[in-house]
Amino acid sequence: MAVSSSSYSKLSLSGSKTNGLLQNRTNASYRKKSLCCQEVGARSSEFSGRLIVNYSLKHTNAPKNQAIQSILDAKKESDVFSGKTDTLGSHDKTGLRGKLKKVVLAYSGGLDTSVIVPWLRENYGCEVVCFTADVGQGSIEMNGLEGKAKASGASQLVVKDLKEEFVKDYIFPCLRAGAVYERKYLLGTSMARPVIAKAMVDVAKEVGADAVAHGCTGKGNDQVRFELTFFALNPELKVVAPWREWDITGREDAIEYAKKHNIPVPVSKKSIYSRDRNLWHLSHEGDILEDPANEPKKDMYMMTVDPEDAPSQAKYVEIGINAGAPVSIDGRVLSPASLLAELNDIGGKYGIGRIDMVENRLVGMKSRGVYETPGGTILWTAVRELESLTLDRETMQMKDLLALKYAELVYAGRWFDPLRQSMDAFMEKITQSTTGSVTLKLYKGSVTVASRTSPYSLYREDISSFENGMIYNQADADGFIRLYGLPTKVRAMLERGI
Repeated sequence: MAVSSSSYSKLSLSGSKTNGLLQNRTNASYRKKSLCCQEVGARSSEFSGRLIVNYSLKHTNAPKNQAIQSILDAKKESDVFSGKTDTLGSHDKTGLRGKLKKVVLAYSGGLDTSVIVPWLRENYGCEVVCFTADVGQGSIEMNGLEGKAKASGASQLVVKDLKEEFVKDYIFPCLRAGAVYERKYLLGTSMARPVIAKAMVDVAKEVGADAVAHGCTGKGNDQVRFELTFFALNPELKVVAPWREWDITGREDAIEYAKKHNIPVPVSKKSIYSRDRNLWHLSHEGDILEDPANEPKKDMYMMTVDPEDAPSQAKYVEIGINAGAPVSIDGRVLSPASLLAELNDIGGKYGIGRIDMVENRLVGMKSRGVYETPGGTILWTAVRELESLTLDRETMQMKDLLALKYAELVYAGRWFDPLRQSMDAFMEKITQSTTGSVTLKLYKGSVTVASRTSPYSLYREDISSFENGMIYNQADADGFIRLYGLPTKVRAMLERGI
């Protein structure tokens, strides 16, 4: 008599019951002629203990192949519970949506990306390599990521420290360019995405991946920023964006999917806000902020104290700048990332850098966001004040004009666009003389300039003084005004029939 897979599972529940049933189903005269011994090691509650199953395949009433298959099916079921079998299938098989070999996933360890790992394996039959970039988001977000990634089904987690590269090669060029999006936004998230995406392309090459994936939604800007970088640096990579493909519509759906596939759900207190943090800023979106009429709650802020609670004594800080890039604080030369981190601490204590704005997203809708950029606000103010000494009028006006387009390109994810790169070369050239120091006064949320000095200053006290000097003759202004105002005078004469 053949033992079916279902009956075999029932036999596995108890060692004593198994032996008793087998004795009834096996002719005693053939016990010495048993052809095989199958041992099933089970680690789950359904398969506790070790069972030795002996019976003769040769004298069963069912075909031998059927009996063997029944045993193999039961063994496979046991391996699933014991963790020996990949429940989502082999990497060699085609997934529900196609076949990819290996995918590098931008991984945060949160619910969304934890669910994306098994989803990629199920739908594309691929190996998943998780990638996490350290851009200064903090140790709390970095802890335990490898365990989470592997528990979700990833083959490995690659972590790269990009803080210095992020500040030196992405933040400082934007700072030098004076890039501000729509009058307020200092581009914190916009600058971080291309450095992360670039690192993903590098990792894809290192591990031999044929695709990359991200967890950006289909309504935001980040999907564009990631994918334009992928296109620019390796157009052969396939891009998978699960939020534009799957049926998951929210947090509850994601939790249900995770449970269905035995994926550990990250246990954490769900924030009512959507946040993005890096070394430059912290952004807040969602919940009551979705109504522009609502004032942000006091306990929402994480990097800065309420200006009302800031110290009553003002603090002065000196920023040293070389060719448009900050290099020191109070005379101490620091690396780019260390300098910014220290200014975040200083500025945060004085409530510096809070911005509340309604912006126009690249995808067409308006969104409201609140940003904390303490160190960045200090640096932006310092560079701008130093330029007031080192740039002439025409250069400053052209720089400000181009800064608007520069900011737009960065916001739209076109970091590796030839236009931005060409504009960057212009910015680098005209700020070669932007060297010196600026002393700023920090007081209850405000940043004001106290002092500016530069060896390349175009300001001349002997010329600017109200006292008469040898270089500037006030009488010369008479002819200048006549020529400069000639078009205005001619138009007025025409209107009056003169």
